[in-house]
Amino acid sequence: MKNIIIFGAPGSGKGTYSTEIAQRYGMGHISTGDVLRAEIKNGTELGKLAKGYIDNGQLIPDELMINILATTYDALPKGKGVIFDGFPRTIAQAEALKKMLEERGDNLGMMIELIVSEEVLMFRLLRRATQEGRADDNEETIRKRFAVYHSQTEPLSKWFAAEGIRHTFDWDICKTKEGMLEAIFAEIEKQNK
Repeated sequence: MKNIIIFGAPGSGKGTYSTEIAQRYGMGHISTGDVLRAEIKNGTELGKLAKGYIDNGQLIPDELMINILATTYDALPKGKGVIFDGFPRTIAQAEALKKMLEERGDNLGMMIELIVSEEVLMFRLLRRATQEGRADDNEETIRKRFAVYHSQTEPLSKWFAAEGIRHTFDWDICKTKEGMLEAIFAEIEKQNK
């Protein structure tokens, strides 16, 4: 099974679709947020380093993030494929991930891009904020997150296209979660023949 990078704006459903794909195909699932929390909770050396950056309000350097991901990746069963959820977010991170995988005789596999209009994303994120009581997810904060996504993360889509591994799935075409999953599963199966 090929590795999968799941990609999209905040609220596009990366976590939801990653879980569904991982369960259907028995893949490993690496969510960078979950991995960081686990490393910090377990008090590993990498976790302590990461916590130092987080506590100081700094982004975790790419090299440290790659080392943490490599440790997690190496612990997963071989040959089943892994879904990368929430990483990479920049071209530099994508290049570092590609190198880390190549060092292990693996490759990026395929990138699944979830395309959802900002209107739908805003509705989802505000609903999630209400349901989960997240006061930090207000319209102003969400718009800032969209701006960061457009300036820093979205250019990565073209990088994946140049690598020949980008596959896009548009909410406006599929209309439902089930429709999106059906299209995604069909493409995964086509790519893994």
